[in-house]
Amino acid sequence: MTGKATHKGIGTRLVHGLLLAGFGAMLFVVTRRVPEVHGRLWTITAVGFLLLAGTLTSELLEPLGLPHLTGYLLAGVAAGPYALRLIDEQTLTNLSPVNTLSLSLIALAGGAELDWAAMRQWARSLCWSMLLQCLLVLVATSAAFYAVRPLLTFTHALTASAFFGLALLWGALSVTRSPSATLAILSQTRATGPLATYTLAFVMSSNLVVVVMLAAVMAVARPMLDPATSFSLGSFVTLGHELFGSVALGTTLGLFIAAYVRLIDRQMLVVLLVLGFGVSSLLDYLRFDPLLAFMVAGFIVRNMSRQGRRFVEHIEQTGSVVYVVFFATAGAELDVPLLRHLWPVALLLGGSRAAATWAAARASARLAKDPLVLRSWSWSGLVAQAGLALGLVVIVAREFPSFGAAFGSLVVATIGVNEMIGPVLFKLALDRAGETAHTPAPSFPSIRPPPMDGGPHGTPA
Repeated sequence: MTGKATHKGIGTRLVHGLLLAGFGAMLFVVTRRVPEVHGRLWTITAVGFLLLAGTLTSELLEPLGLPHLTGYLLAGVAAGPYALRLIDEQTLTNLSPVNTLSLSLIALAGGAELDWAAMRQWARSLCWSMLLQCLLVLVATSAAFYAVRPLLTFTHALTASAFFGLALLWGALSVTRSPSATLAILSQTRATGPLATYTLAFVMSSNLVVVVMLAAVMAVARPMLDPATSFSLGSFVTLGHELFGSVALGTTLGLFIAAYVRLIDRQMLVVLLVLGFGVSSLLDYLRFDPLLAFMVAGFIVRNMSRQGRRFVEHIEQTGSVVYVVFFATAGAELDVPLLRHLWPVALLLGGSRAAATWAAARASARLAKDPLVLRSWSWSGLVAQAGLALGLVVIVAREFPSFGAAFGSLVVATIGVNEMIGPVLFKLALDRAGETAHTPAPSFPSIRPPPMDGGPHGTPA
């Protein structure tokens, strides 16, 4: 057990546990005695409780070496409609704007963390990784999906050709990574070094490749799944419109933010809230990709202006709060009965994806002549999946309604497995690589952290 995990005494952990149990018991009694309490006011209560419960749970799990993100997820699962039912389905629906804001800020932070000079330094590694991760993971996970067909009852009515098309869709979805999980782990650990820099650059830049890949795979798979349709390039025209519009609007937004930080630089929290809600609504209306647009905006501020450092500091002020709410809500939305029903298949498919990711990472690291730390651990940050994959599932379900719901349920169950295991692996790798900062990040960056025990001026003994 490391010193970093033990600088808080047993008394502090006990207080955290009592607070978590006390607030949880209070909400449990209220939701049972006054069931009509659920409503818009309760939505605000739910945000506060998820924020508190996620933070306290992460603190309790810290001595085990688990990432804070795992605590956020577990707190959400426990409070959600499939466990203690402190938060019901309607409340989760009401929380969707909060999730939209969180995802926007996470994408903005991800773009702002991408340094062009660092990306050029790792260009050879990124190119080899992008090629092998896309091709090998696509082929391997498609083959694994085809192999478990007897366990997938909703596919028994499909022809061999149609099932092959469905396997290709599964492979394309398996290539997606989780920018939000990556940023959450890096925010907690304050990791610096080759592994942290490479993982951030790869995960953020791979989103664009994944969106294009899915469009290509859907164009190929559609005639297999629906013989009445034929191969069409129309989807690529639509994709080009979305990508060009997202990049153009993201660039404009980035220039606006840079000008605001330089000329005014006040009330940035309010500005970020307005951007998160307002611009996201505009992007949805225009059918552009919010994740890509906000990532481009952050990248522009970081690399095309002199305001990058100050902007990153402003983003970090909201960091922990955003990650707690986002992942605690994701945990509450996790369909536990579905995961319990599908876990054998989800575990097999998730395991095959992790194995393919590991093999592709090892091969690309050797071809790019990467340092030893990347040869050993570059795969670890690529296991987690979250928001992007779920968003793509909605597209697949809309395009293929005959099996979309069942297919989406399997994807959600597998993402649940990857979402719980992936962050743990990435934090373990950062710890083993020696890139984790010795001073842990405070629970809320906007609040000055208290002095640590063991020294007269807050320095560890």
